[in-house]
Amino acid sequence: SMVAASTCRTETVFEYSWTNVVVAYWNRYPNPSSSHVLTEDTIQREVRDGKLYSRRLLSKTNPVPKWGARFYNNVPVKIVEDSVLDPVKKTFTTFTRNLGMKKIMKVDEIVVYSEQKDGSTLAVRRAYISSQVFGFSRAIRAFGIERFKMNGYKASSGFNHVLRRMFPHSQTMHHPPGLTGAAAATAGDLAVASAASVSGTSTGSSGSHNSSLKSAAKVGYEFFKCHASKIAQLFSVRN
Repeated sequence: SMVAASTCRTETVFEYSWTNVVVAYWNRYPNPSSSHVLTEDTIQREVRDGKLYSRRLLSKTNPVPKWGARFYNNVPVKIVEDSVLDPVKKTFTTFTRNLGMKKIMKVDEIVVYSEQKDGSTLAVRRAYISSQVFGFSRAIRAFGIERFKMNGYKASSGFNHVLRRMFPHSQTMHHPPGLTGAAAATAGDLAVASAASVSGTSTGSSGSHNSSLKSAAKVGYEFFKCHASKIAQLFSVRN
């Protein structure tokens, strides 16, 4: 049977270069808005076709309203996050979903971070929220959408805090016009190198296969949007 899903889309502009945003992404926690994030572990990371693929496992706690207590005892929820970093197209796409409590509320979230012409970074967040609790699905989905919006605001606030701490003089609005373009030229290599160094794994030279980078297949949010359920299966954690 078909399970109804509610969808939500939000946009956030970060006044930092795409490279800075990607580097800061791996260092988001802890921050003042992330007390609900209990643990984070990188469990897989590899370079394929010139793109960096990562998988992380997080555990988070989220208080539920009183009406939700009958369905959900407040144990931490495990969340798996897959990401694809494309240094040529300057896109960074994350695909996140909860591993536990899926019948109560399943949340698939796709975020695409892309470089803008003015040197800033646009984050487009999409959530697909479903519930299989008979008679309560609509209420739970509505709650999920409100929670998604609230968490998005908290996440952006926390992320901006990390960006300010890591790059105190690098907001794009303060840059001379030519600087962001020059800095952007090395963005791909920097982002891959920084991301790889955080995990402590060697990914080899990323500069040597420029030609294969350019022919790499497009990873875009339209594809994710159309194939969200297939991607969930594709990315499902292997036992």
